[in-house]
Amino acid sequence: MKSRAALLFQQPGKWEITEIDVGPPRQGELLVRMVASGLCHSDDHIATGDMPFTGALPLAGGHEGAGIVEEVGPHTEGFEVGDHVVLPFLPACGKCRWCSSGMQNLCDSGARTLSGARADGSLRLSLDGTPIGQMAGISTFSEYTALSVHSAVKISPDIDLVAACLTSCGVSTGWGAAVNSAEVRPGDVIIVVGIGGIGINAVQGAAQAGARVLIAVDPVEWKRTRAHEFGATHAVATIEEATEIARAHTNGQGADAAIVCVGVTNGTHIGSAFSSIRKAGTCVVVGLGNIMSDGSVPLSLHELVLFQKRLQGSLFGACSPVRDIPALLDLYRAGKLRLDELITNRYTLEQINDGFADMHAGRNLRGVITFG
Repeated sequence: MKSRAALLFQQPGKWEITEIDVGPPRQGELLVRMVASGLCHSDDHIATGDMPFTGALPLAGGHEGAGIVEEVGPHTEGFEVGDHVVLPFLPACGKCRWCSSGMQNLCDSGARTLSGARADGSLRLSLDGTPIGQMAGISTFSEYTALSVHSAVKISPDIDLVAACLTSCGVSTGWGAAVNSAEVRPGDVIIVVGIGGIGINAVQGAAQAGARVLIAVDPVEWKRTRAHEFGATHAVATIEEATEIARAHTNGQGADAAIVCVGVTNGTHIGSAFSSIRKAGTCVVVGLGNIMSDGSVPLSLHELVLFQKRLQGSLFGACSPVRDIPALLDLYRAGKLRLDELITNRYTLEQINDGFADMHAGRNLRGVITFG
């Protein structure tokens, strides 16, 4: 099947719209017609070269999306033509140690996420007869895509797919960073650093979990204003200001947790957030930076050991997609989770580079590509 898709031919580079071929679904696979795809910083990390792609370019991008099943592979149970699906960027096999332990975000099948290939090493997209990479095994920047059933979560057809697509990465990652990784509890004092597509959902998750004081940190005034709409009690431009507020509400102790969601995270962001938390507090790191940098973090060993602080990484918000995506969409249906309000601008596939430019300029909480 022919499909228009946004391809990356070099790192660093820009996304180019090209017609590709999508192979028919095999056993255990689906052919999906995309309805919407979010513009997430992770794809931008690939384009800028901050996150080296380990496979051969070109790469068909996109890892946050939702669509409708067009074809089901032979002898494949559990899905039918017409099913509405959200495509989490991390597959869940349901059988490995991590899936069996309720940690689907760490599924062994995710090892090839940045290789452009499936868990079995196969490539399902091609350009002029040559196989090409498929971002996270799903390539949501393509009108049609073939993917493993392990990368699809069936949802109720009454839920808007444009809103639902956000749960395949940004919403789950941010919300889960607060609820699962930071373990926010009623009455907590929480700092969220970086109010983009991830951080705004960390604010939303922390508010739902009962944070008493919720401080959003971002240099962009518009984002600080939006943070109040999603539950922040304070919004400031710097982590230093946030630390002072947290200490003022905790008899000088500091925040119960700080969640770092900066689009291009570096060691200074992490070190400052770590210093803002109380004894036995948690600093959750969600954002990524240049993977090729040394990754040094100015961390006080004294604070780490003697104050018993915890530095916690968070992948996909420690969510299990098969369980948590439907649960989040149930909250959305009940009016308790904001999804529509996250979508700042909608773009056509041809406008993809404009969408990422808007992200860099701080004009979007989340930009979304909608397919005609």
